[in-house]
Amino acid sequence: MRITPQATDSVLPPRDAAVQANAGALWTSGPAIVGYLAFGTLILHLAVAGRYGFFRDELYYIACSRHLAFGYVDQPPLIALVVWLTRHLLGSSLVALRTPAALAAAALVWLTGRITRELGGSGFAQVLAAVSVIVAPLYLVTGYLMTMNAFEPVFWMGCAWLVIRIVKAGDQRLWLWFGLLAGVGLENKYSIAIFGLGVVIGLLVGGERRQFRSEWIWLGAALAGLIALPNFVWQFANGWPFLQLMHNIRASGRNLWPGTIGFFVQQIILMNVVALPVWLAGIYYFFFTPSGRRYRALGWAFVVVYVVFFALRGKDYYVGPAYPMMFAGGAIVLDEVFSRWRLAWMRPVAIGALAAAGAFLAPAVLPLFSPATLVRYIEWLPIKAKATEKSHLAAILPQTFADQFGWRQMTAAVAKTYWSLPPGDRAEAGILGSNYGESAAVDFFGPRYGLPAAIGVHQNYWLWGPRNYTGQVLIVLGVGYSKLATACTNVAIGAPYEDPYGLEHDPILVCYGLRWDLRKLWPSLKKWD
Repeated sequence: MRITPQATDSVLPPRDAAVQANAGALWTSGPAIVGYLAFGTLILHLAVAGRYGFFRDELYYIACSRHLAFGYVDQPPLIALVVWLTRHLLGSSLVALRTPAALAAAALVWLTGRITRELGGSGFAQVLAAVSVIVAPLYLVTGYLMTMNAFEPVFWMGCAWLVIRIVKAGDQRLWLWFGLLAGVGLENKYSIAIFGLGVVIGLLVGGERRQFRSEWIWLGAALAGLIALPNFVWQFANGWPFLQLMHNIRASGRNLWPGTIGFFVQQIILMNVVALPVWLAGIYYFFFTPSGRRYRALGWAFVVVYVVFFALRGKDYYVGPAYPMMFAGGAIVLDEVFSRWRLAWMRPVAIGALAAAGAFLAPAVLPLFSPATLVRYIEWLPIKAKATEKSHLAAILPQTFADQFGWRQMTAAVAKTYWSLPPGDRAEAGILGSNYGESAAVDFFGPRYGLPAAIGVHQNYWLWGPRNYTGQVLIVLGVGYSKLATACTNVAIGAPYEDPYGLEHDPILVCYGLRWDLRKLWPSLKKWD
């Protein structure tokens, strides 16, 4: 008689049990936890994306997306293209507009974990590095605002990961991918050229000069140049406006320099004070550990980026895209320290301390509170990021918040002023902004009030010209009464509006009878600063 074993009494063979155990461990591995953290980052940024209002630069990028070109006065073309695609695929709501930035924030978290793993870091090291990125105030800000800064660290760290792969695996063909990523990165923000310079110097002085004997690195450089070429042709054809802009900014003294010590202190604040040991350990990793010295090119790249932006007196956040690789190296060092000194209990303490510090600082950089509560919270905080431009010194909120308020109210007041004009004056009235935020706000919010498209003298608005407006009737934004009175035969004050949390503003003015034809005067009105 044949006996069939009962299913309930069966025992998994050793091989199947091992497979099941491995499958369970896969869901709790370092890469898996990093994936959860990246997804949580995406959800966090999408959850807060719809609060407050459109940021000044976001409104400007929307305006640029309506004038697609190979370049703009103050930026390469990628951001305008991304905004154009977002508007056509997802719509123009705040959440829709900011979705690509949230995706970039999640990608940076995942990429940091990937870099840590590529360097040989354990699961804990991968998680520690990823959490360090999540809680950095700078990345919290850039993850929910649709700006070039959201994508910049992803391009930098994508290139860093490729350098690690090239050194580790010796596959020189990866320089083509490096060139592709760097080229697209140049179309996002020119600062990646400084990181590229750092990588070149790092390869030369970090023991990897042999890389330059391969044709692949030169083909990669050529590919990056080819991708960026249309933008440089546009810059050349328009008289190198970006260089003019940088010269004007430096000459005007618009930016605030925090000083040698202040520049370093701001790095600590922007990356989260509690994360300081992690990225300092990262510097140690790339220069002084046996495993890290193999990738010294990245350590030197970080040094070059810091020194160049310090020497140029750049804004403190310009160094920001280089820190995730330092977090990766530092997490490996700290993990080894905890293992060597039998300090396993320090692993959850380190993660918990970072998470607590991130939660403590998050309301100061994310729109979690009401504006009134936010003002009180920032005043209460013992640590504050310094203003980077003189125009923001008087604001009661940091620029990233202040520049999200007042645009709807301003446009509504412009509409009230516009529709109060006699029909004859209204027919030839133009709306002119002295700042791209003012012009872009009218362009974005104006159609619901029946307003015509704005003109402007700032950045790319000047390039788009005065159209057919002669200046006989102009509604002017951002210009003082006394200054405008010298240019017009008569000046009237338009409708008032309140902006309690934004920057100080001049009243809306109506210029009657501009003393010169606006179209002939236009070349002298250029405002690139």
